[in-house]
Parts: sequence; C-alpha cells; structure tokens
Amino acid sequence: MTENEIQLKAIAALTALRGGVGADYVSDLLDEVIPTQFLVPDTGDPAEIGQAVLNQLSEPLSALIDGFVLAFETVADVYDRTEPETPTDAILQALALDIARDSD
Repeated sequence: MTENEIQLKAIAALTALRGGVGADYVSDLLDEVIPTQFLVPDTGDPAEIGQAVLNQLSEPLSALIDGFVLAFETVADVYDRTEPETPTDAILQALALDIARDSD
C-alpha cells in the first residue's frame, strides 16, 4: 500500500468517526494499513528481529500519522479563517491542560 493510500485511509477513518460509523469499522479500516506478516532475519538475536519488525511498521505508521496531521491541519486552517472566538491553538492548549490534569 502506498503512502498516499495510507493517508487516505486515515482521512476516511476520521470522516467515518465524524459521520457516526462504529468504531469497529474504523478499526478495520486502519487494520488494512498495518502489516499482518513480517520478514525477520533468521537469527536468534531478539534485538535484530525487533528492529526488522519496527522497520516494517514504521513506514505505514508514519504515513497514517501524516494523514491524521494533514486532515487536522486542513480543518484547523479552515476553522481559523472563520475568525472563531477561540482559535485552534487555544483549543489545543486547553486540551493539553485537561489531559495533563487527568494524568495526575
């Protein structure tokens, strides 16, 4: 699956969630981008095997994150152009503070 296809899956997942589609559908959609099989070296070295798996996961996960970030930036830019009472950065700061409080 290409990076663009994975980014489209991320945007489709966000769109589905906003549209009220169940979490199972979104999970299935995102599962499509994560490899189910890995090629690992024929060695007994756990670090080498772990590195091989990590390398194969990093590209699709990076593309997935890029898709989420692209979607957020697009929506945030459009929202901020409406000259809202609370700009995106203030909303994110409030969210970060809420999360920090909840983790204590």
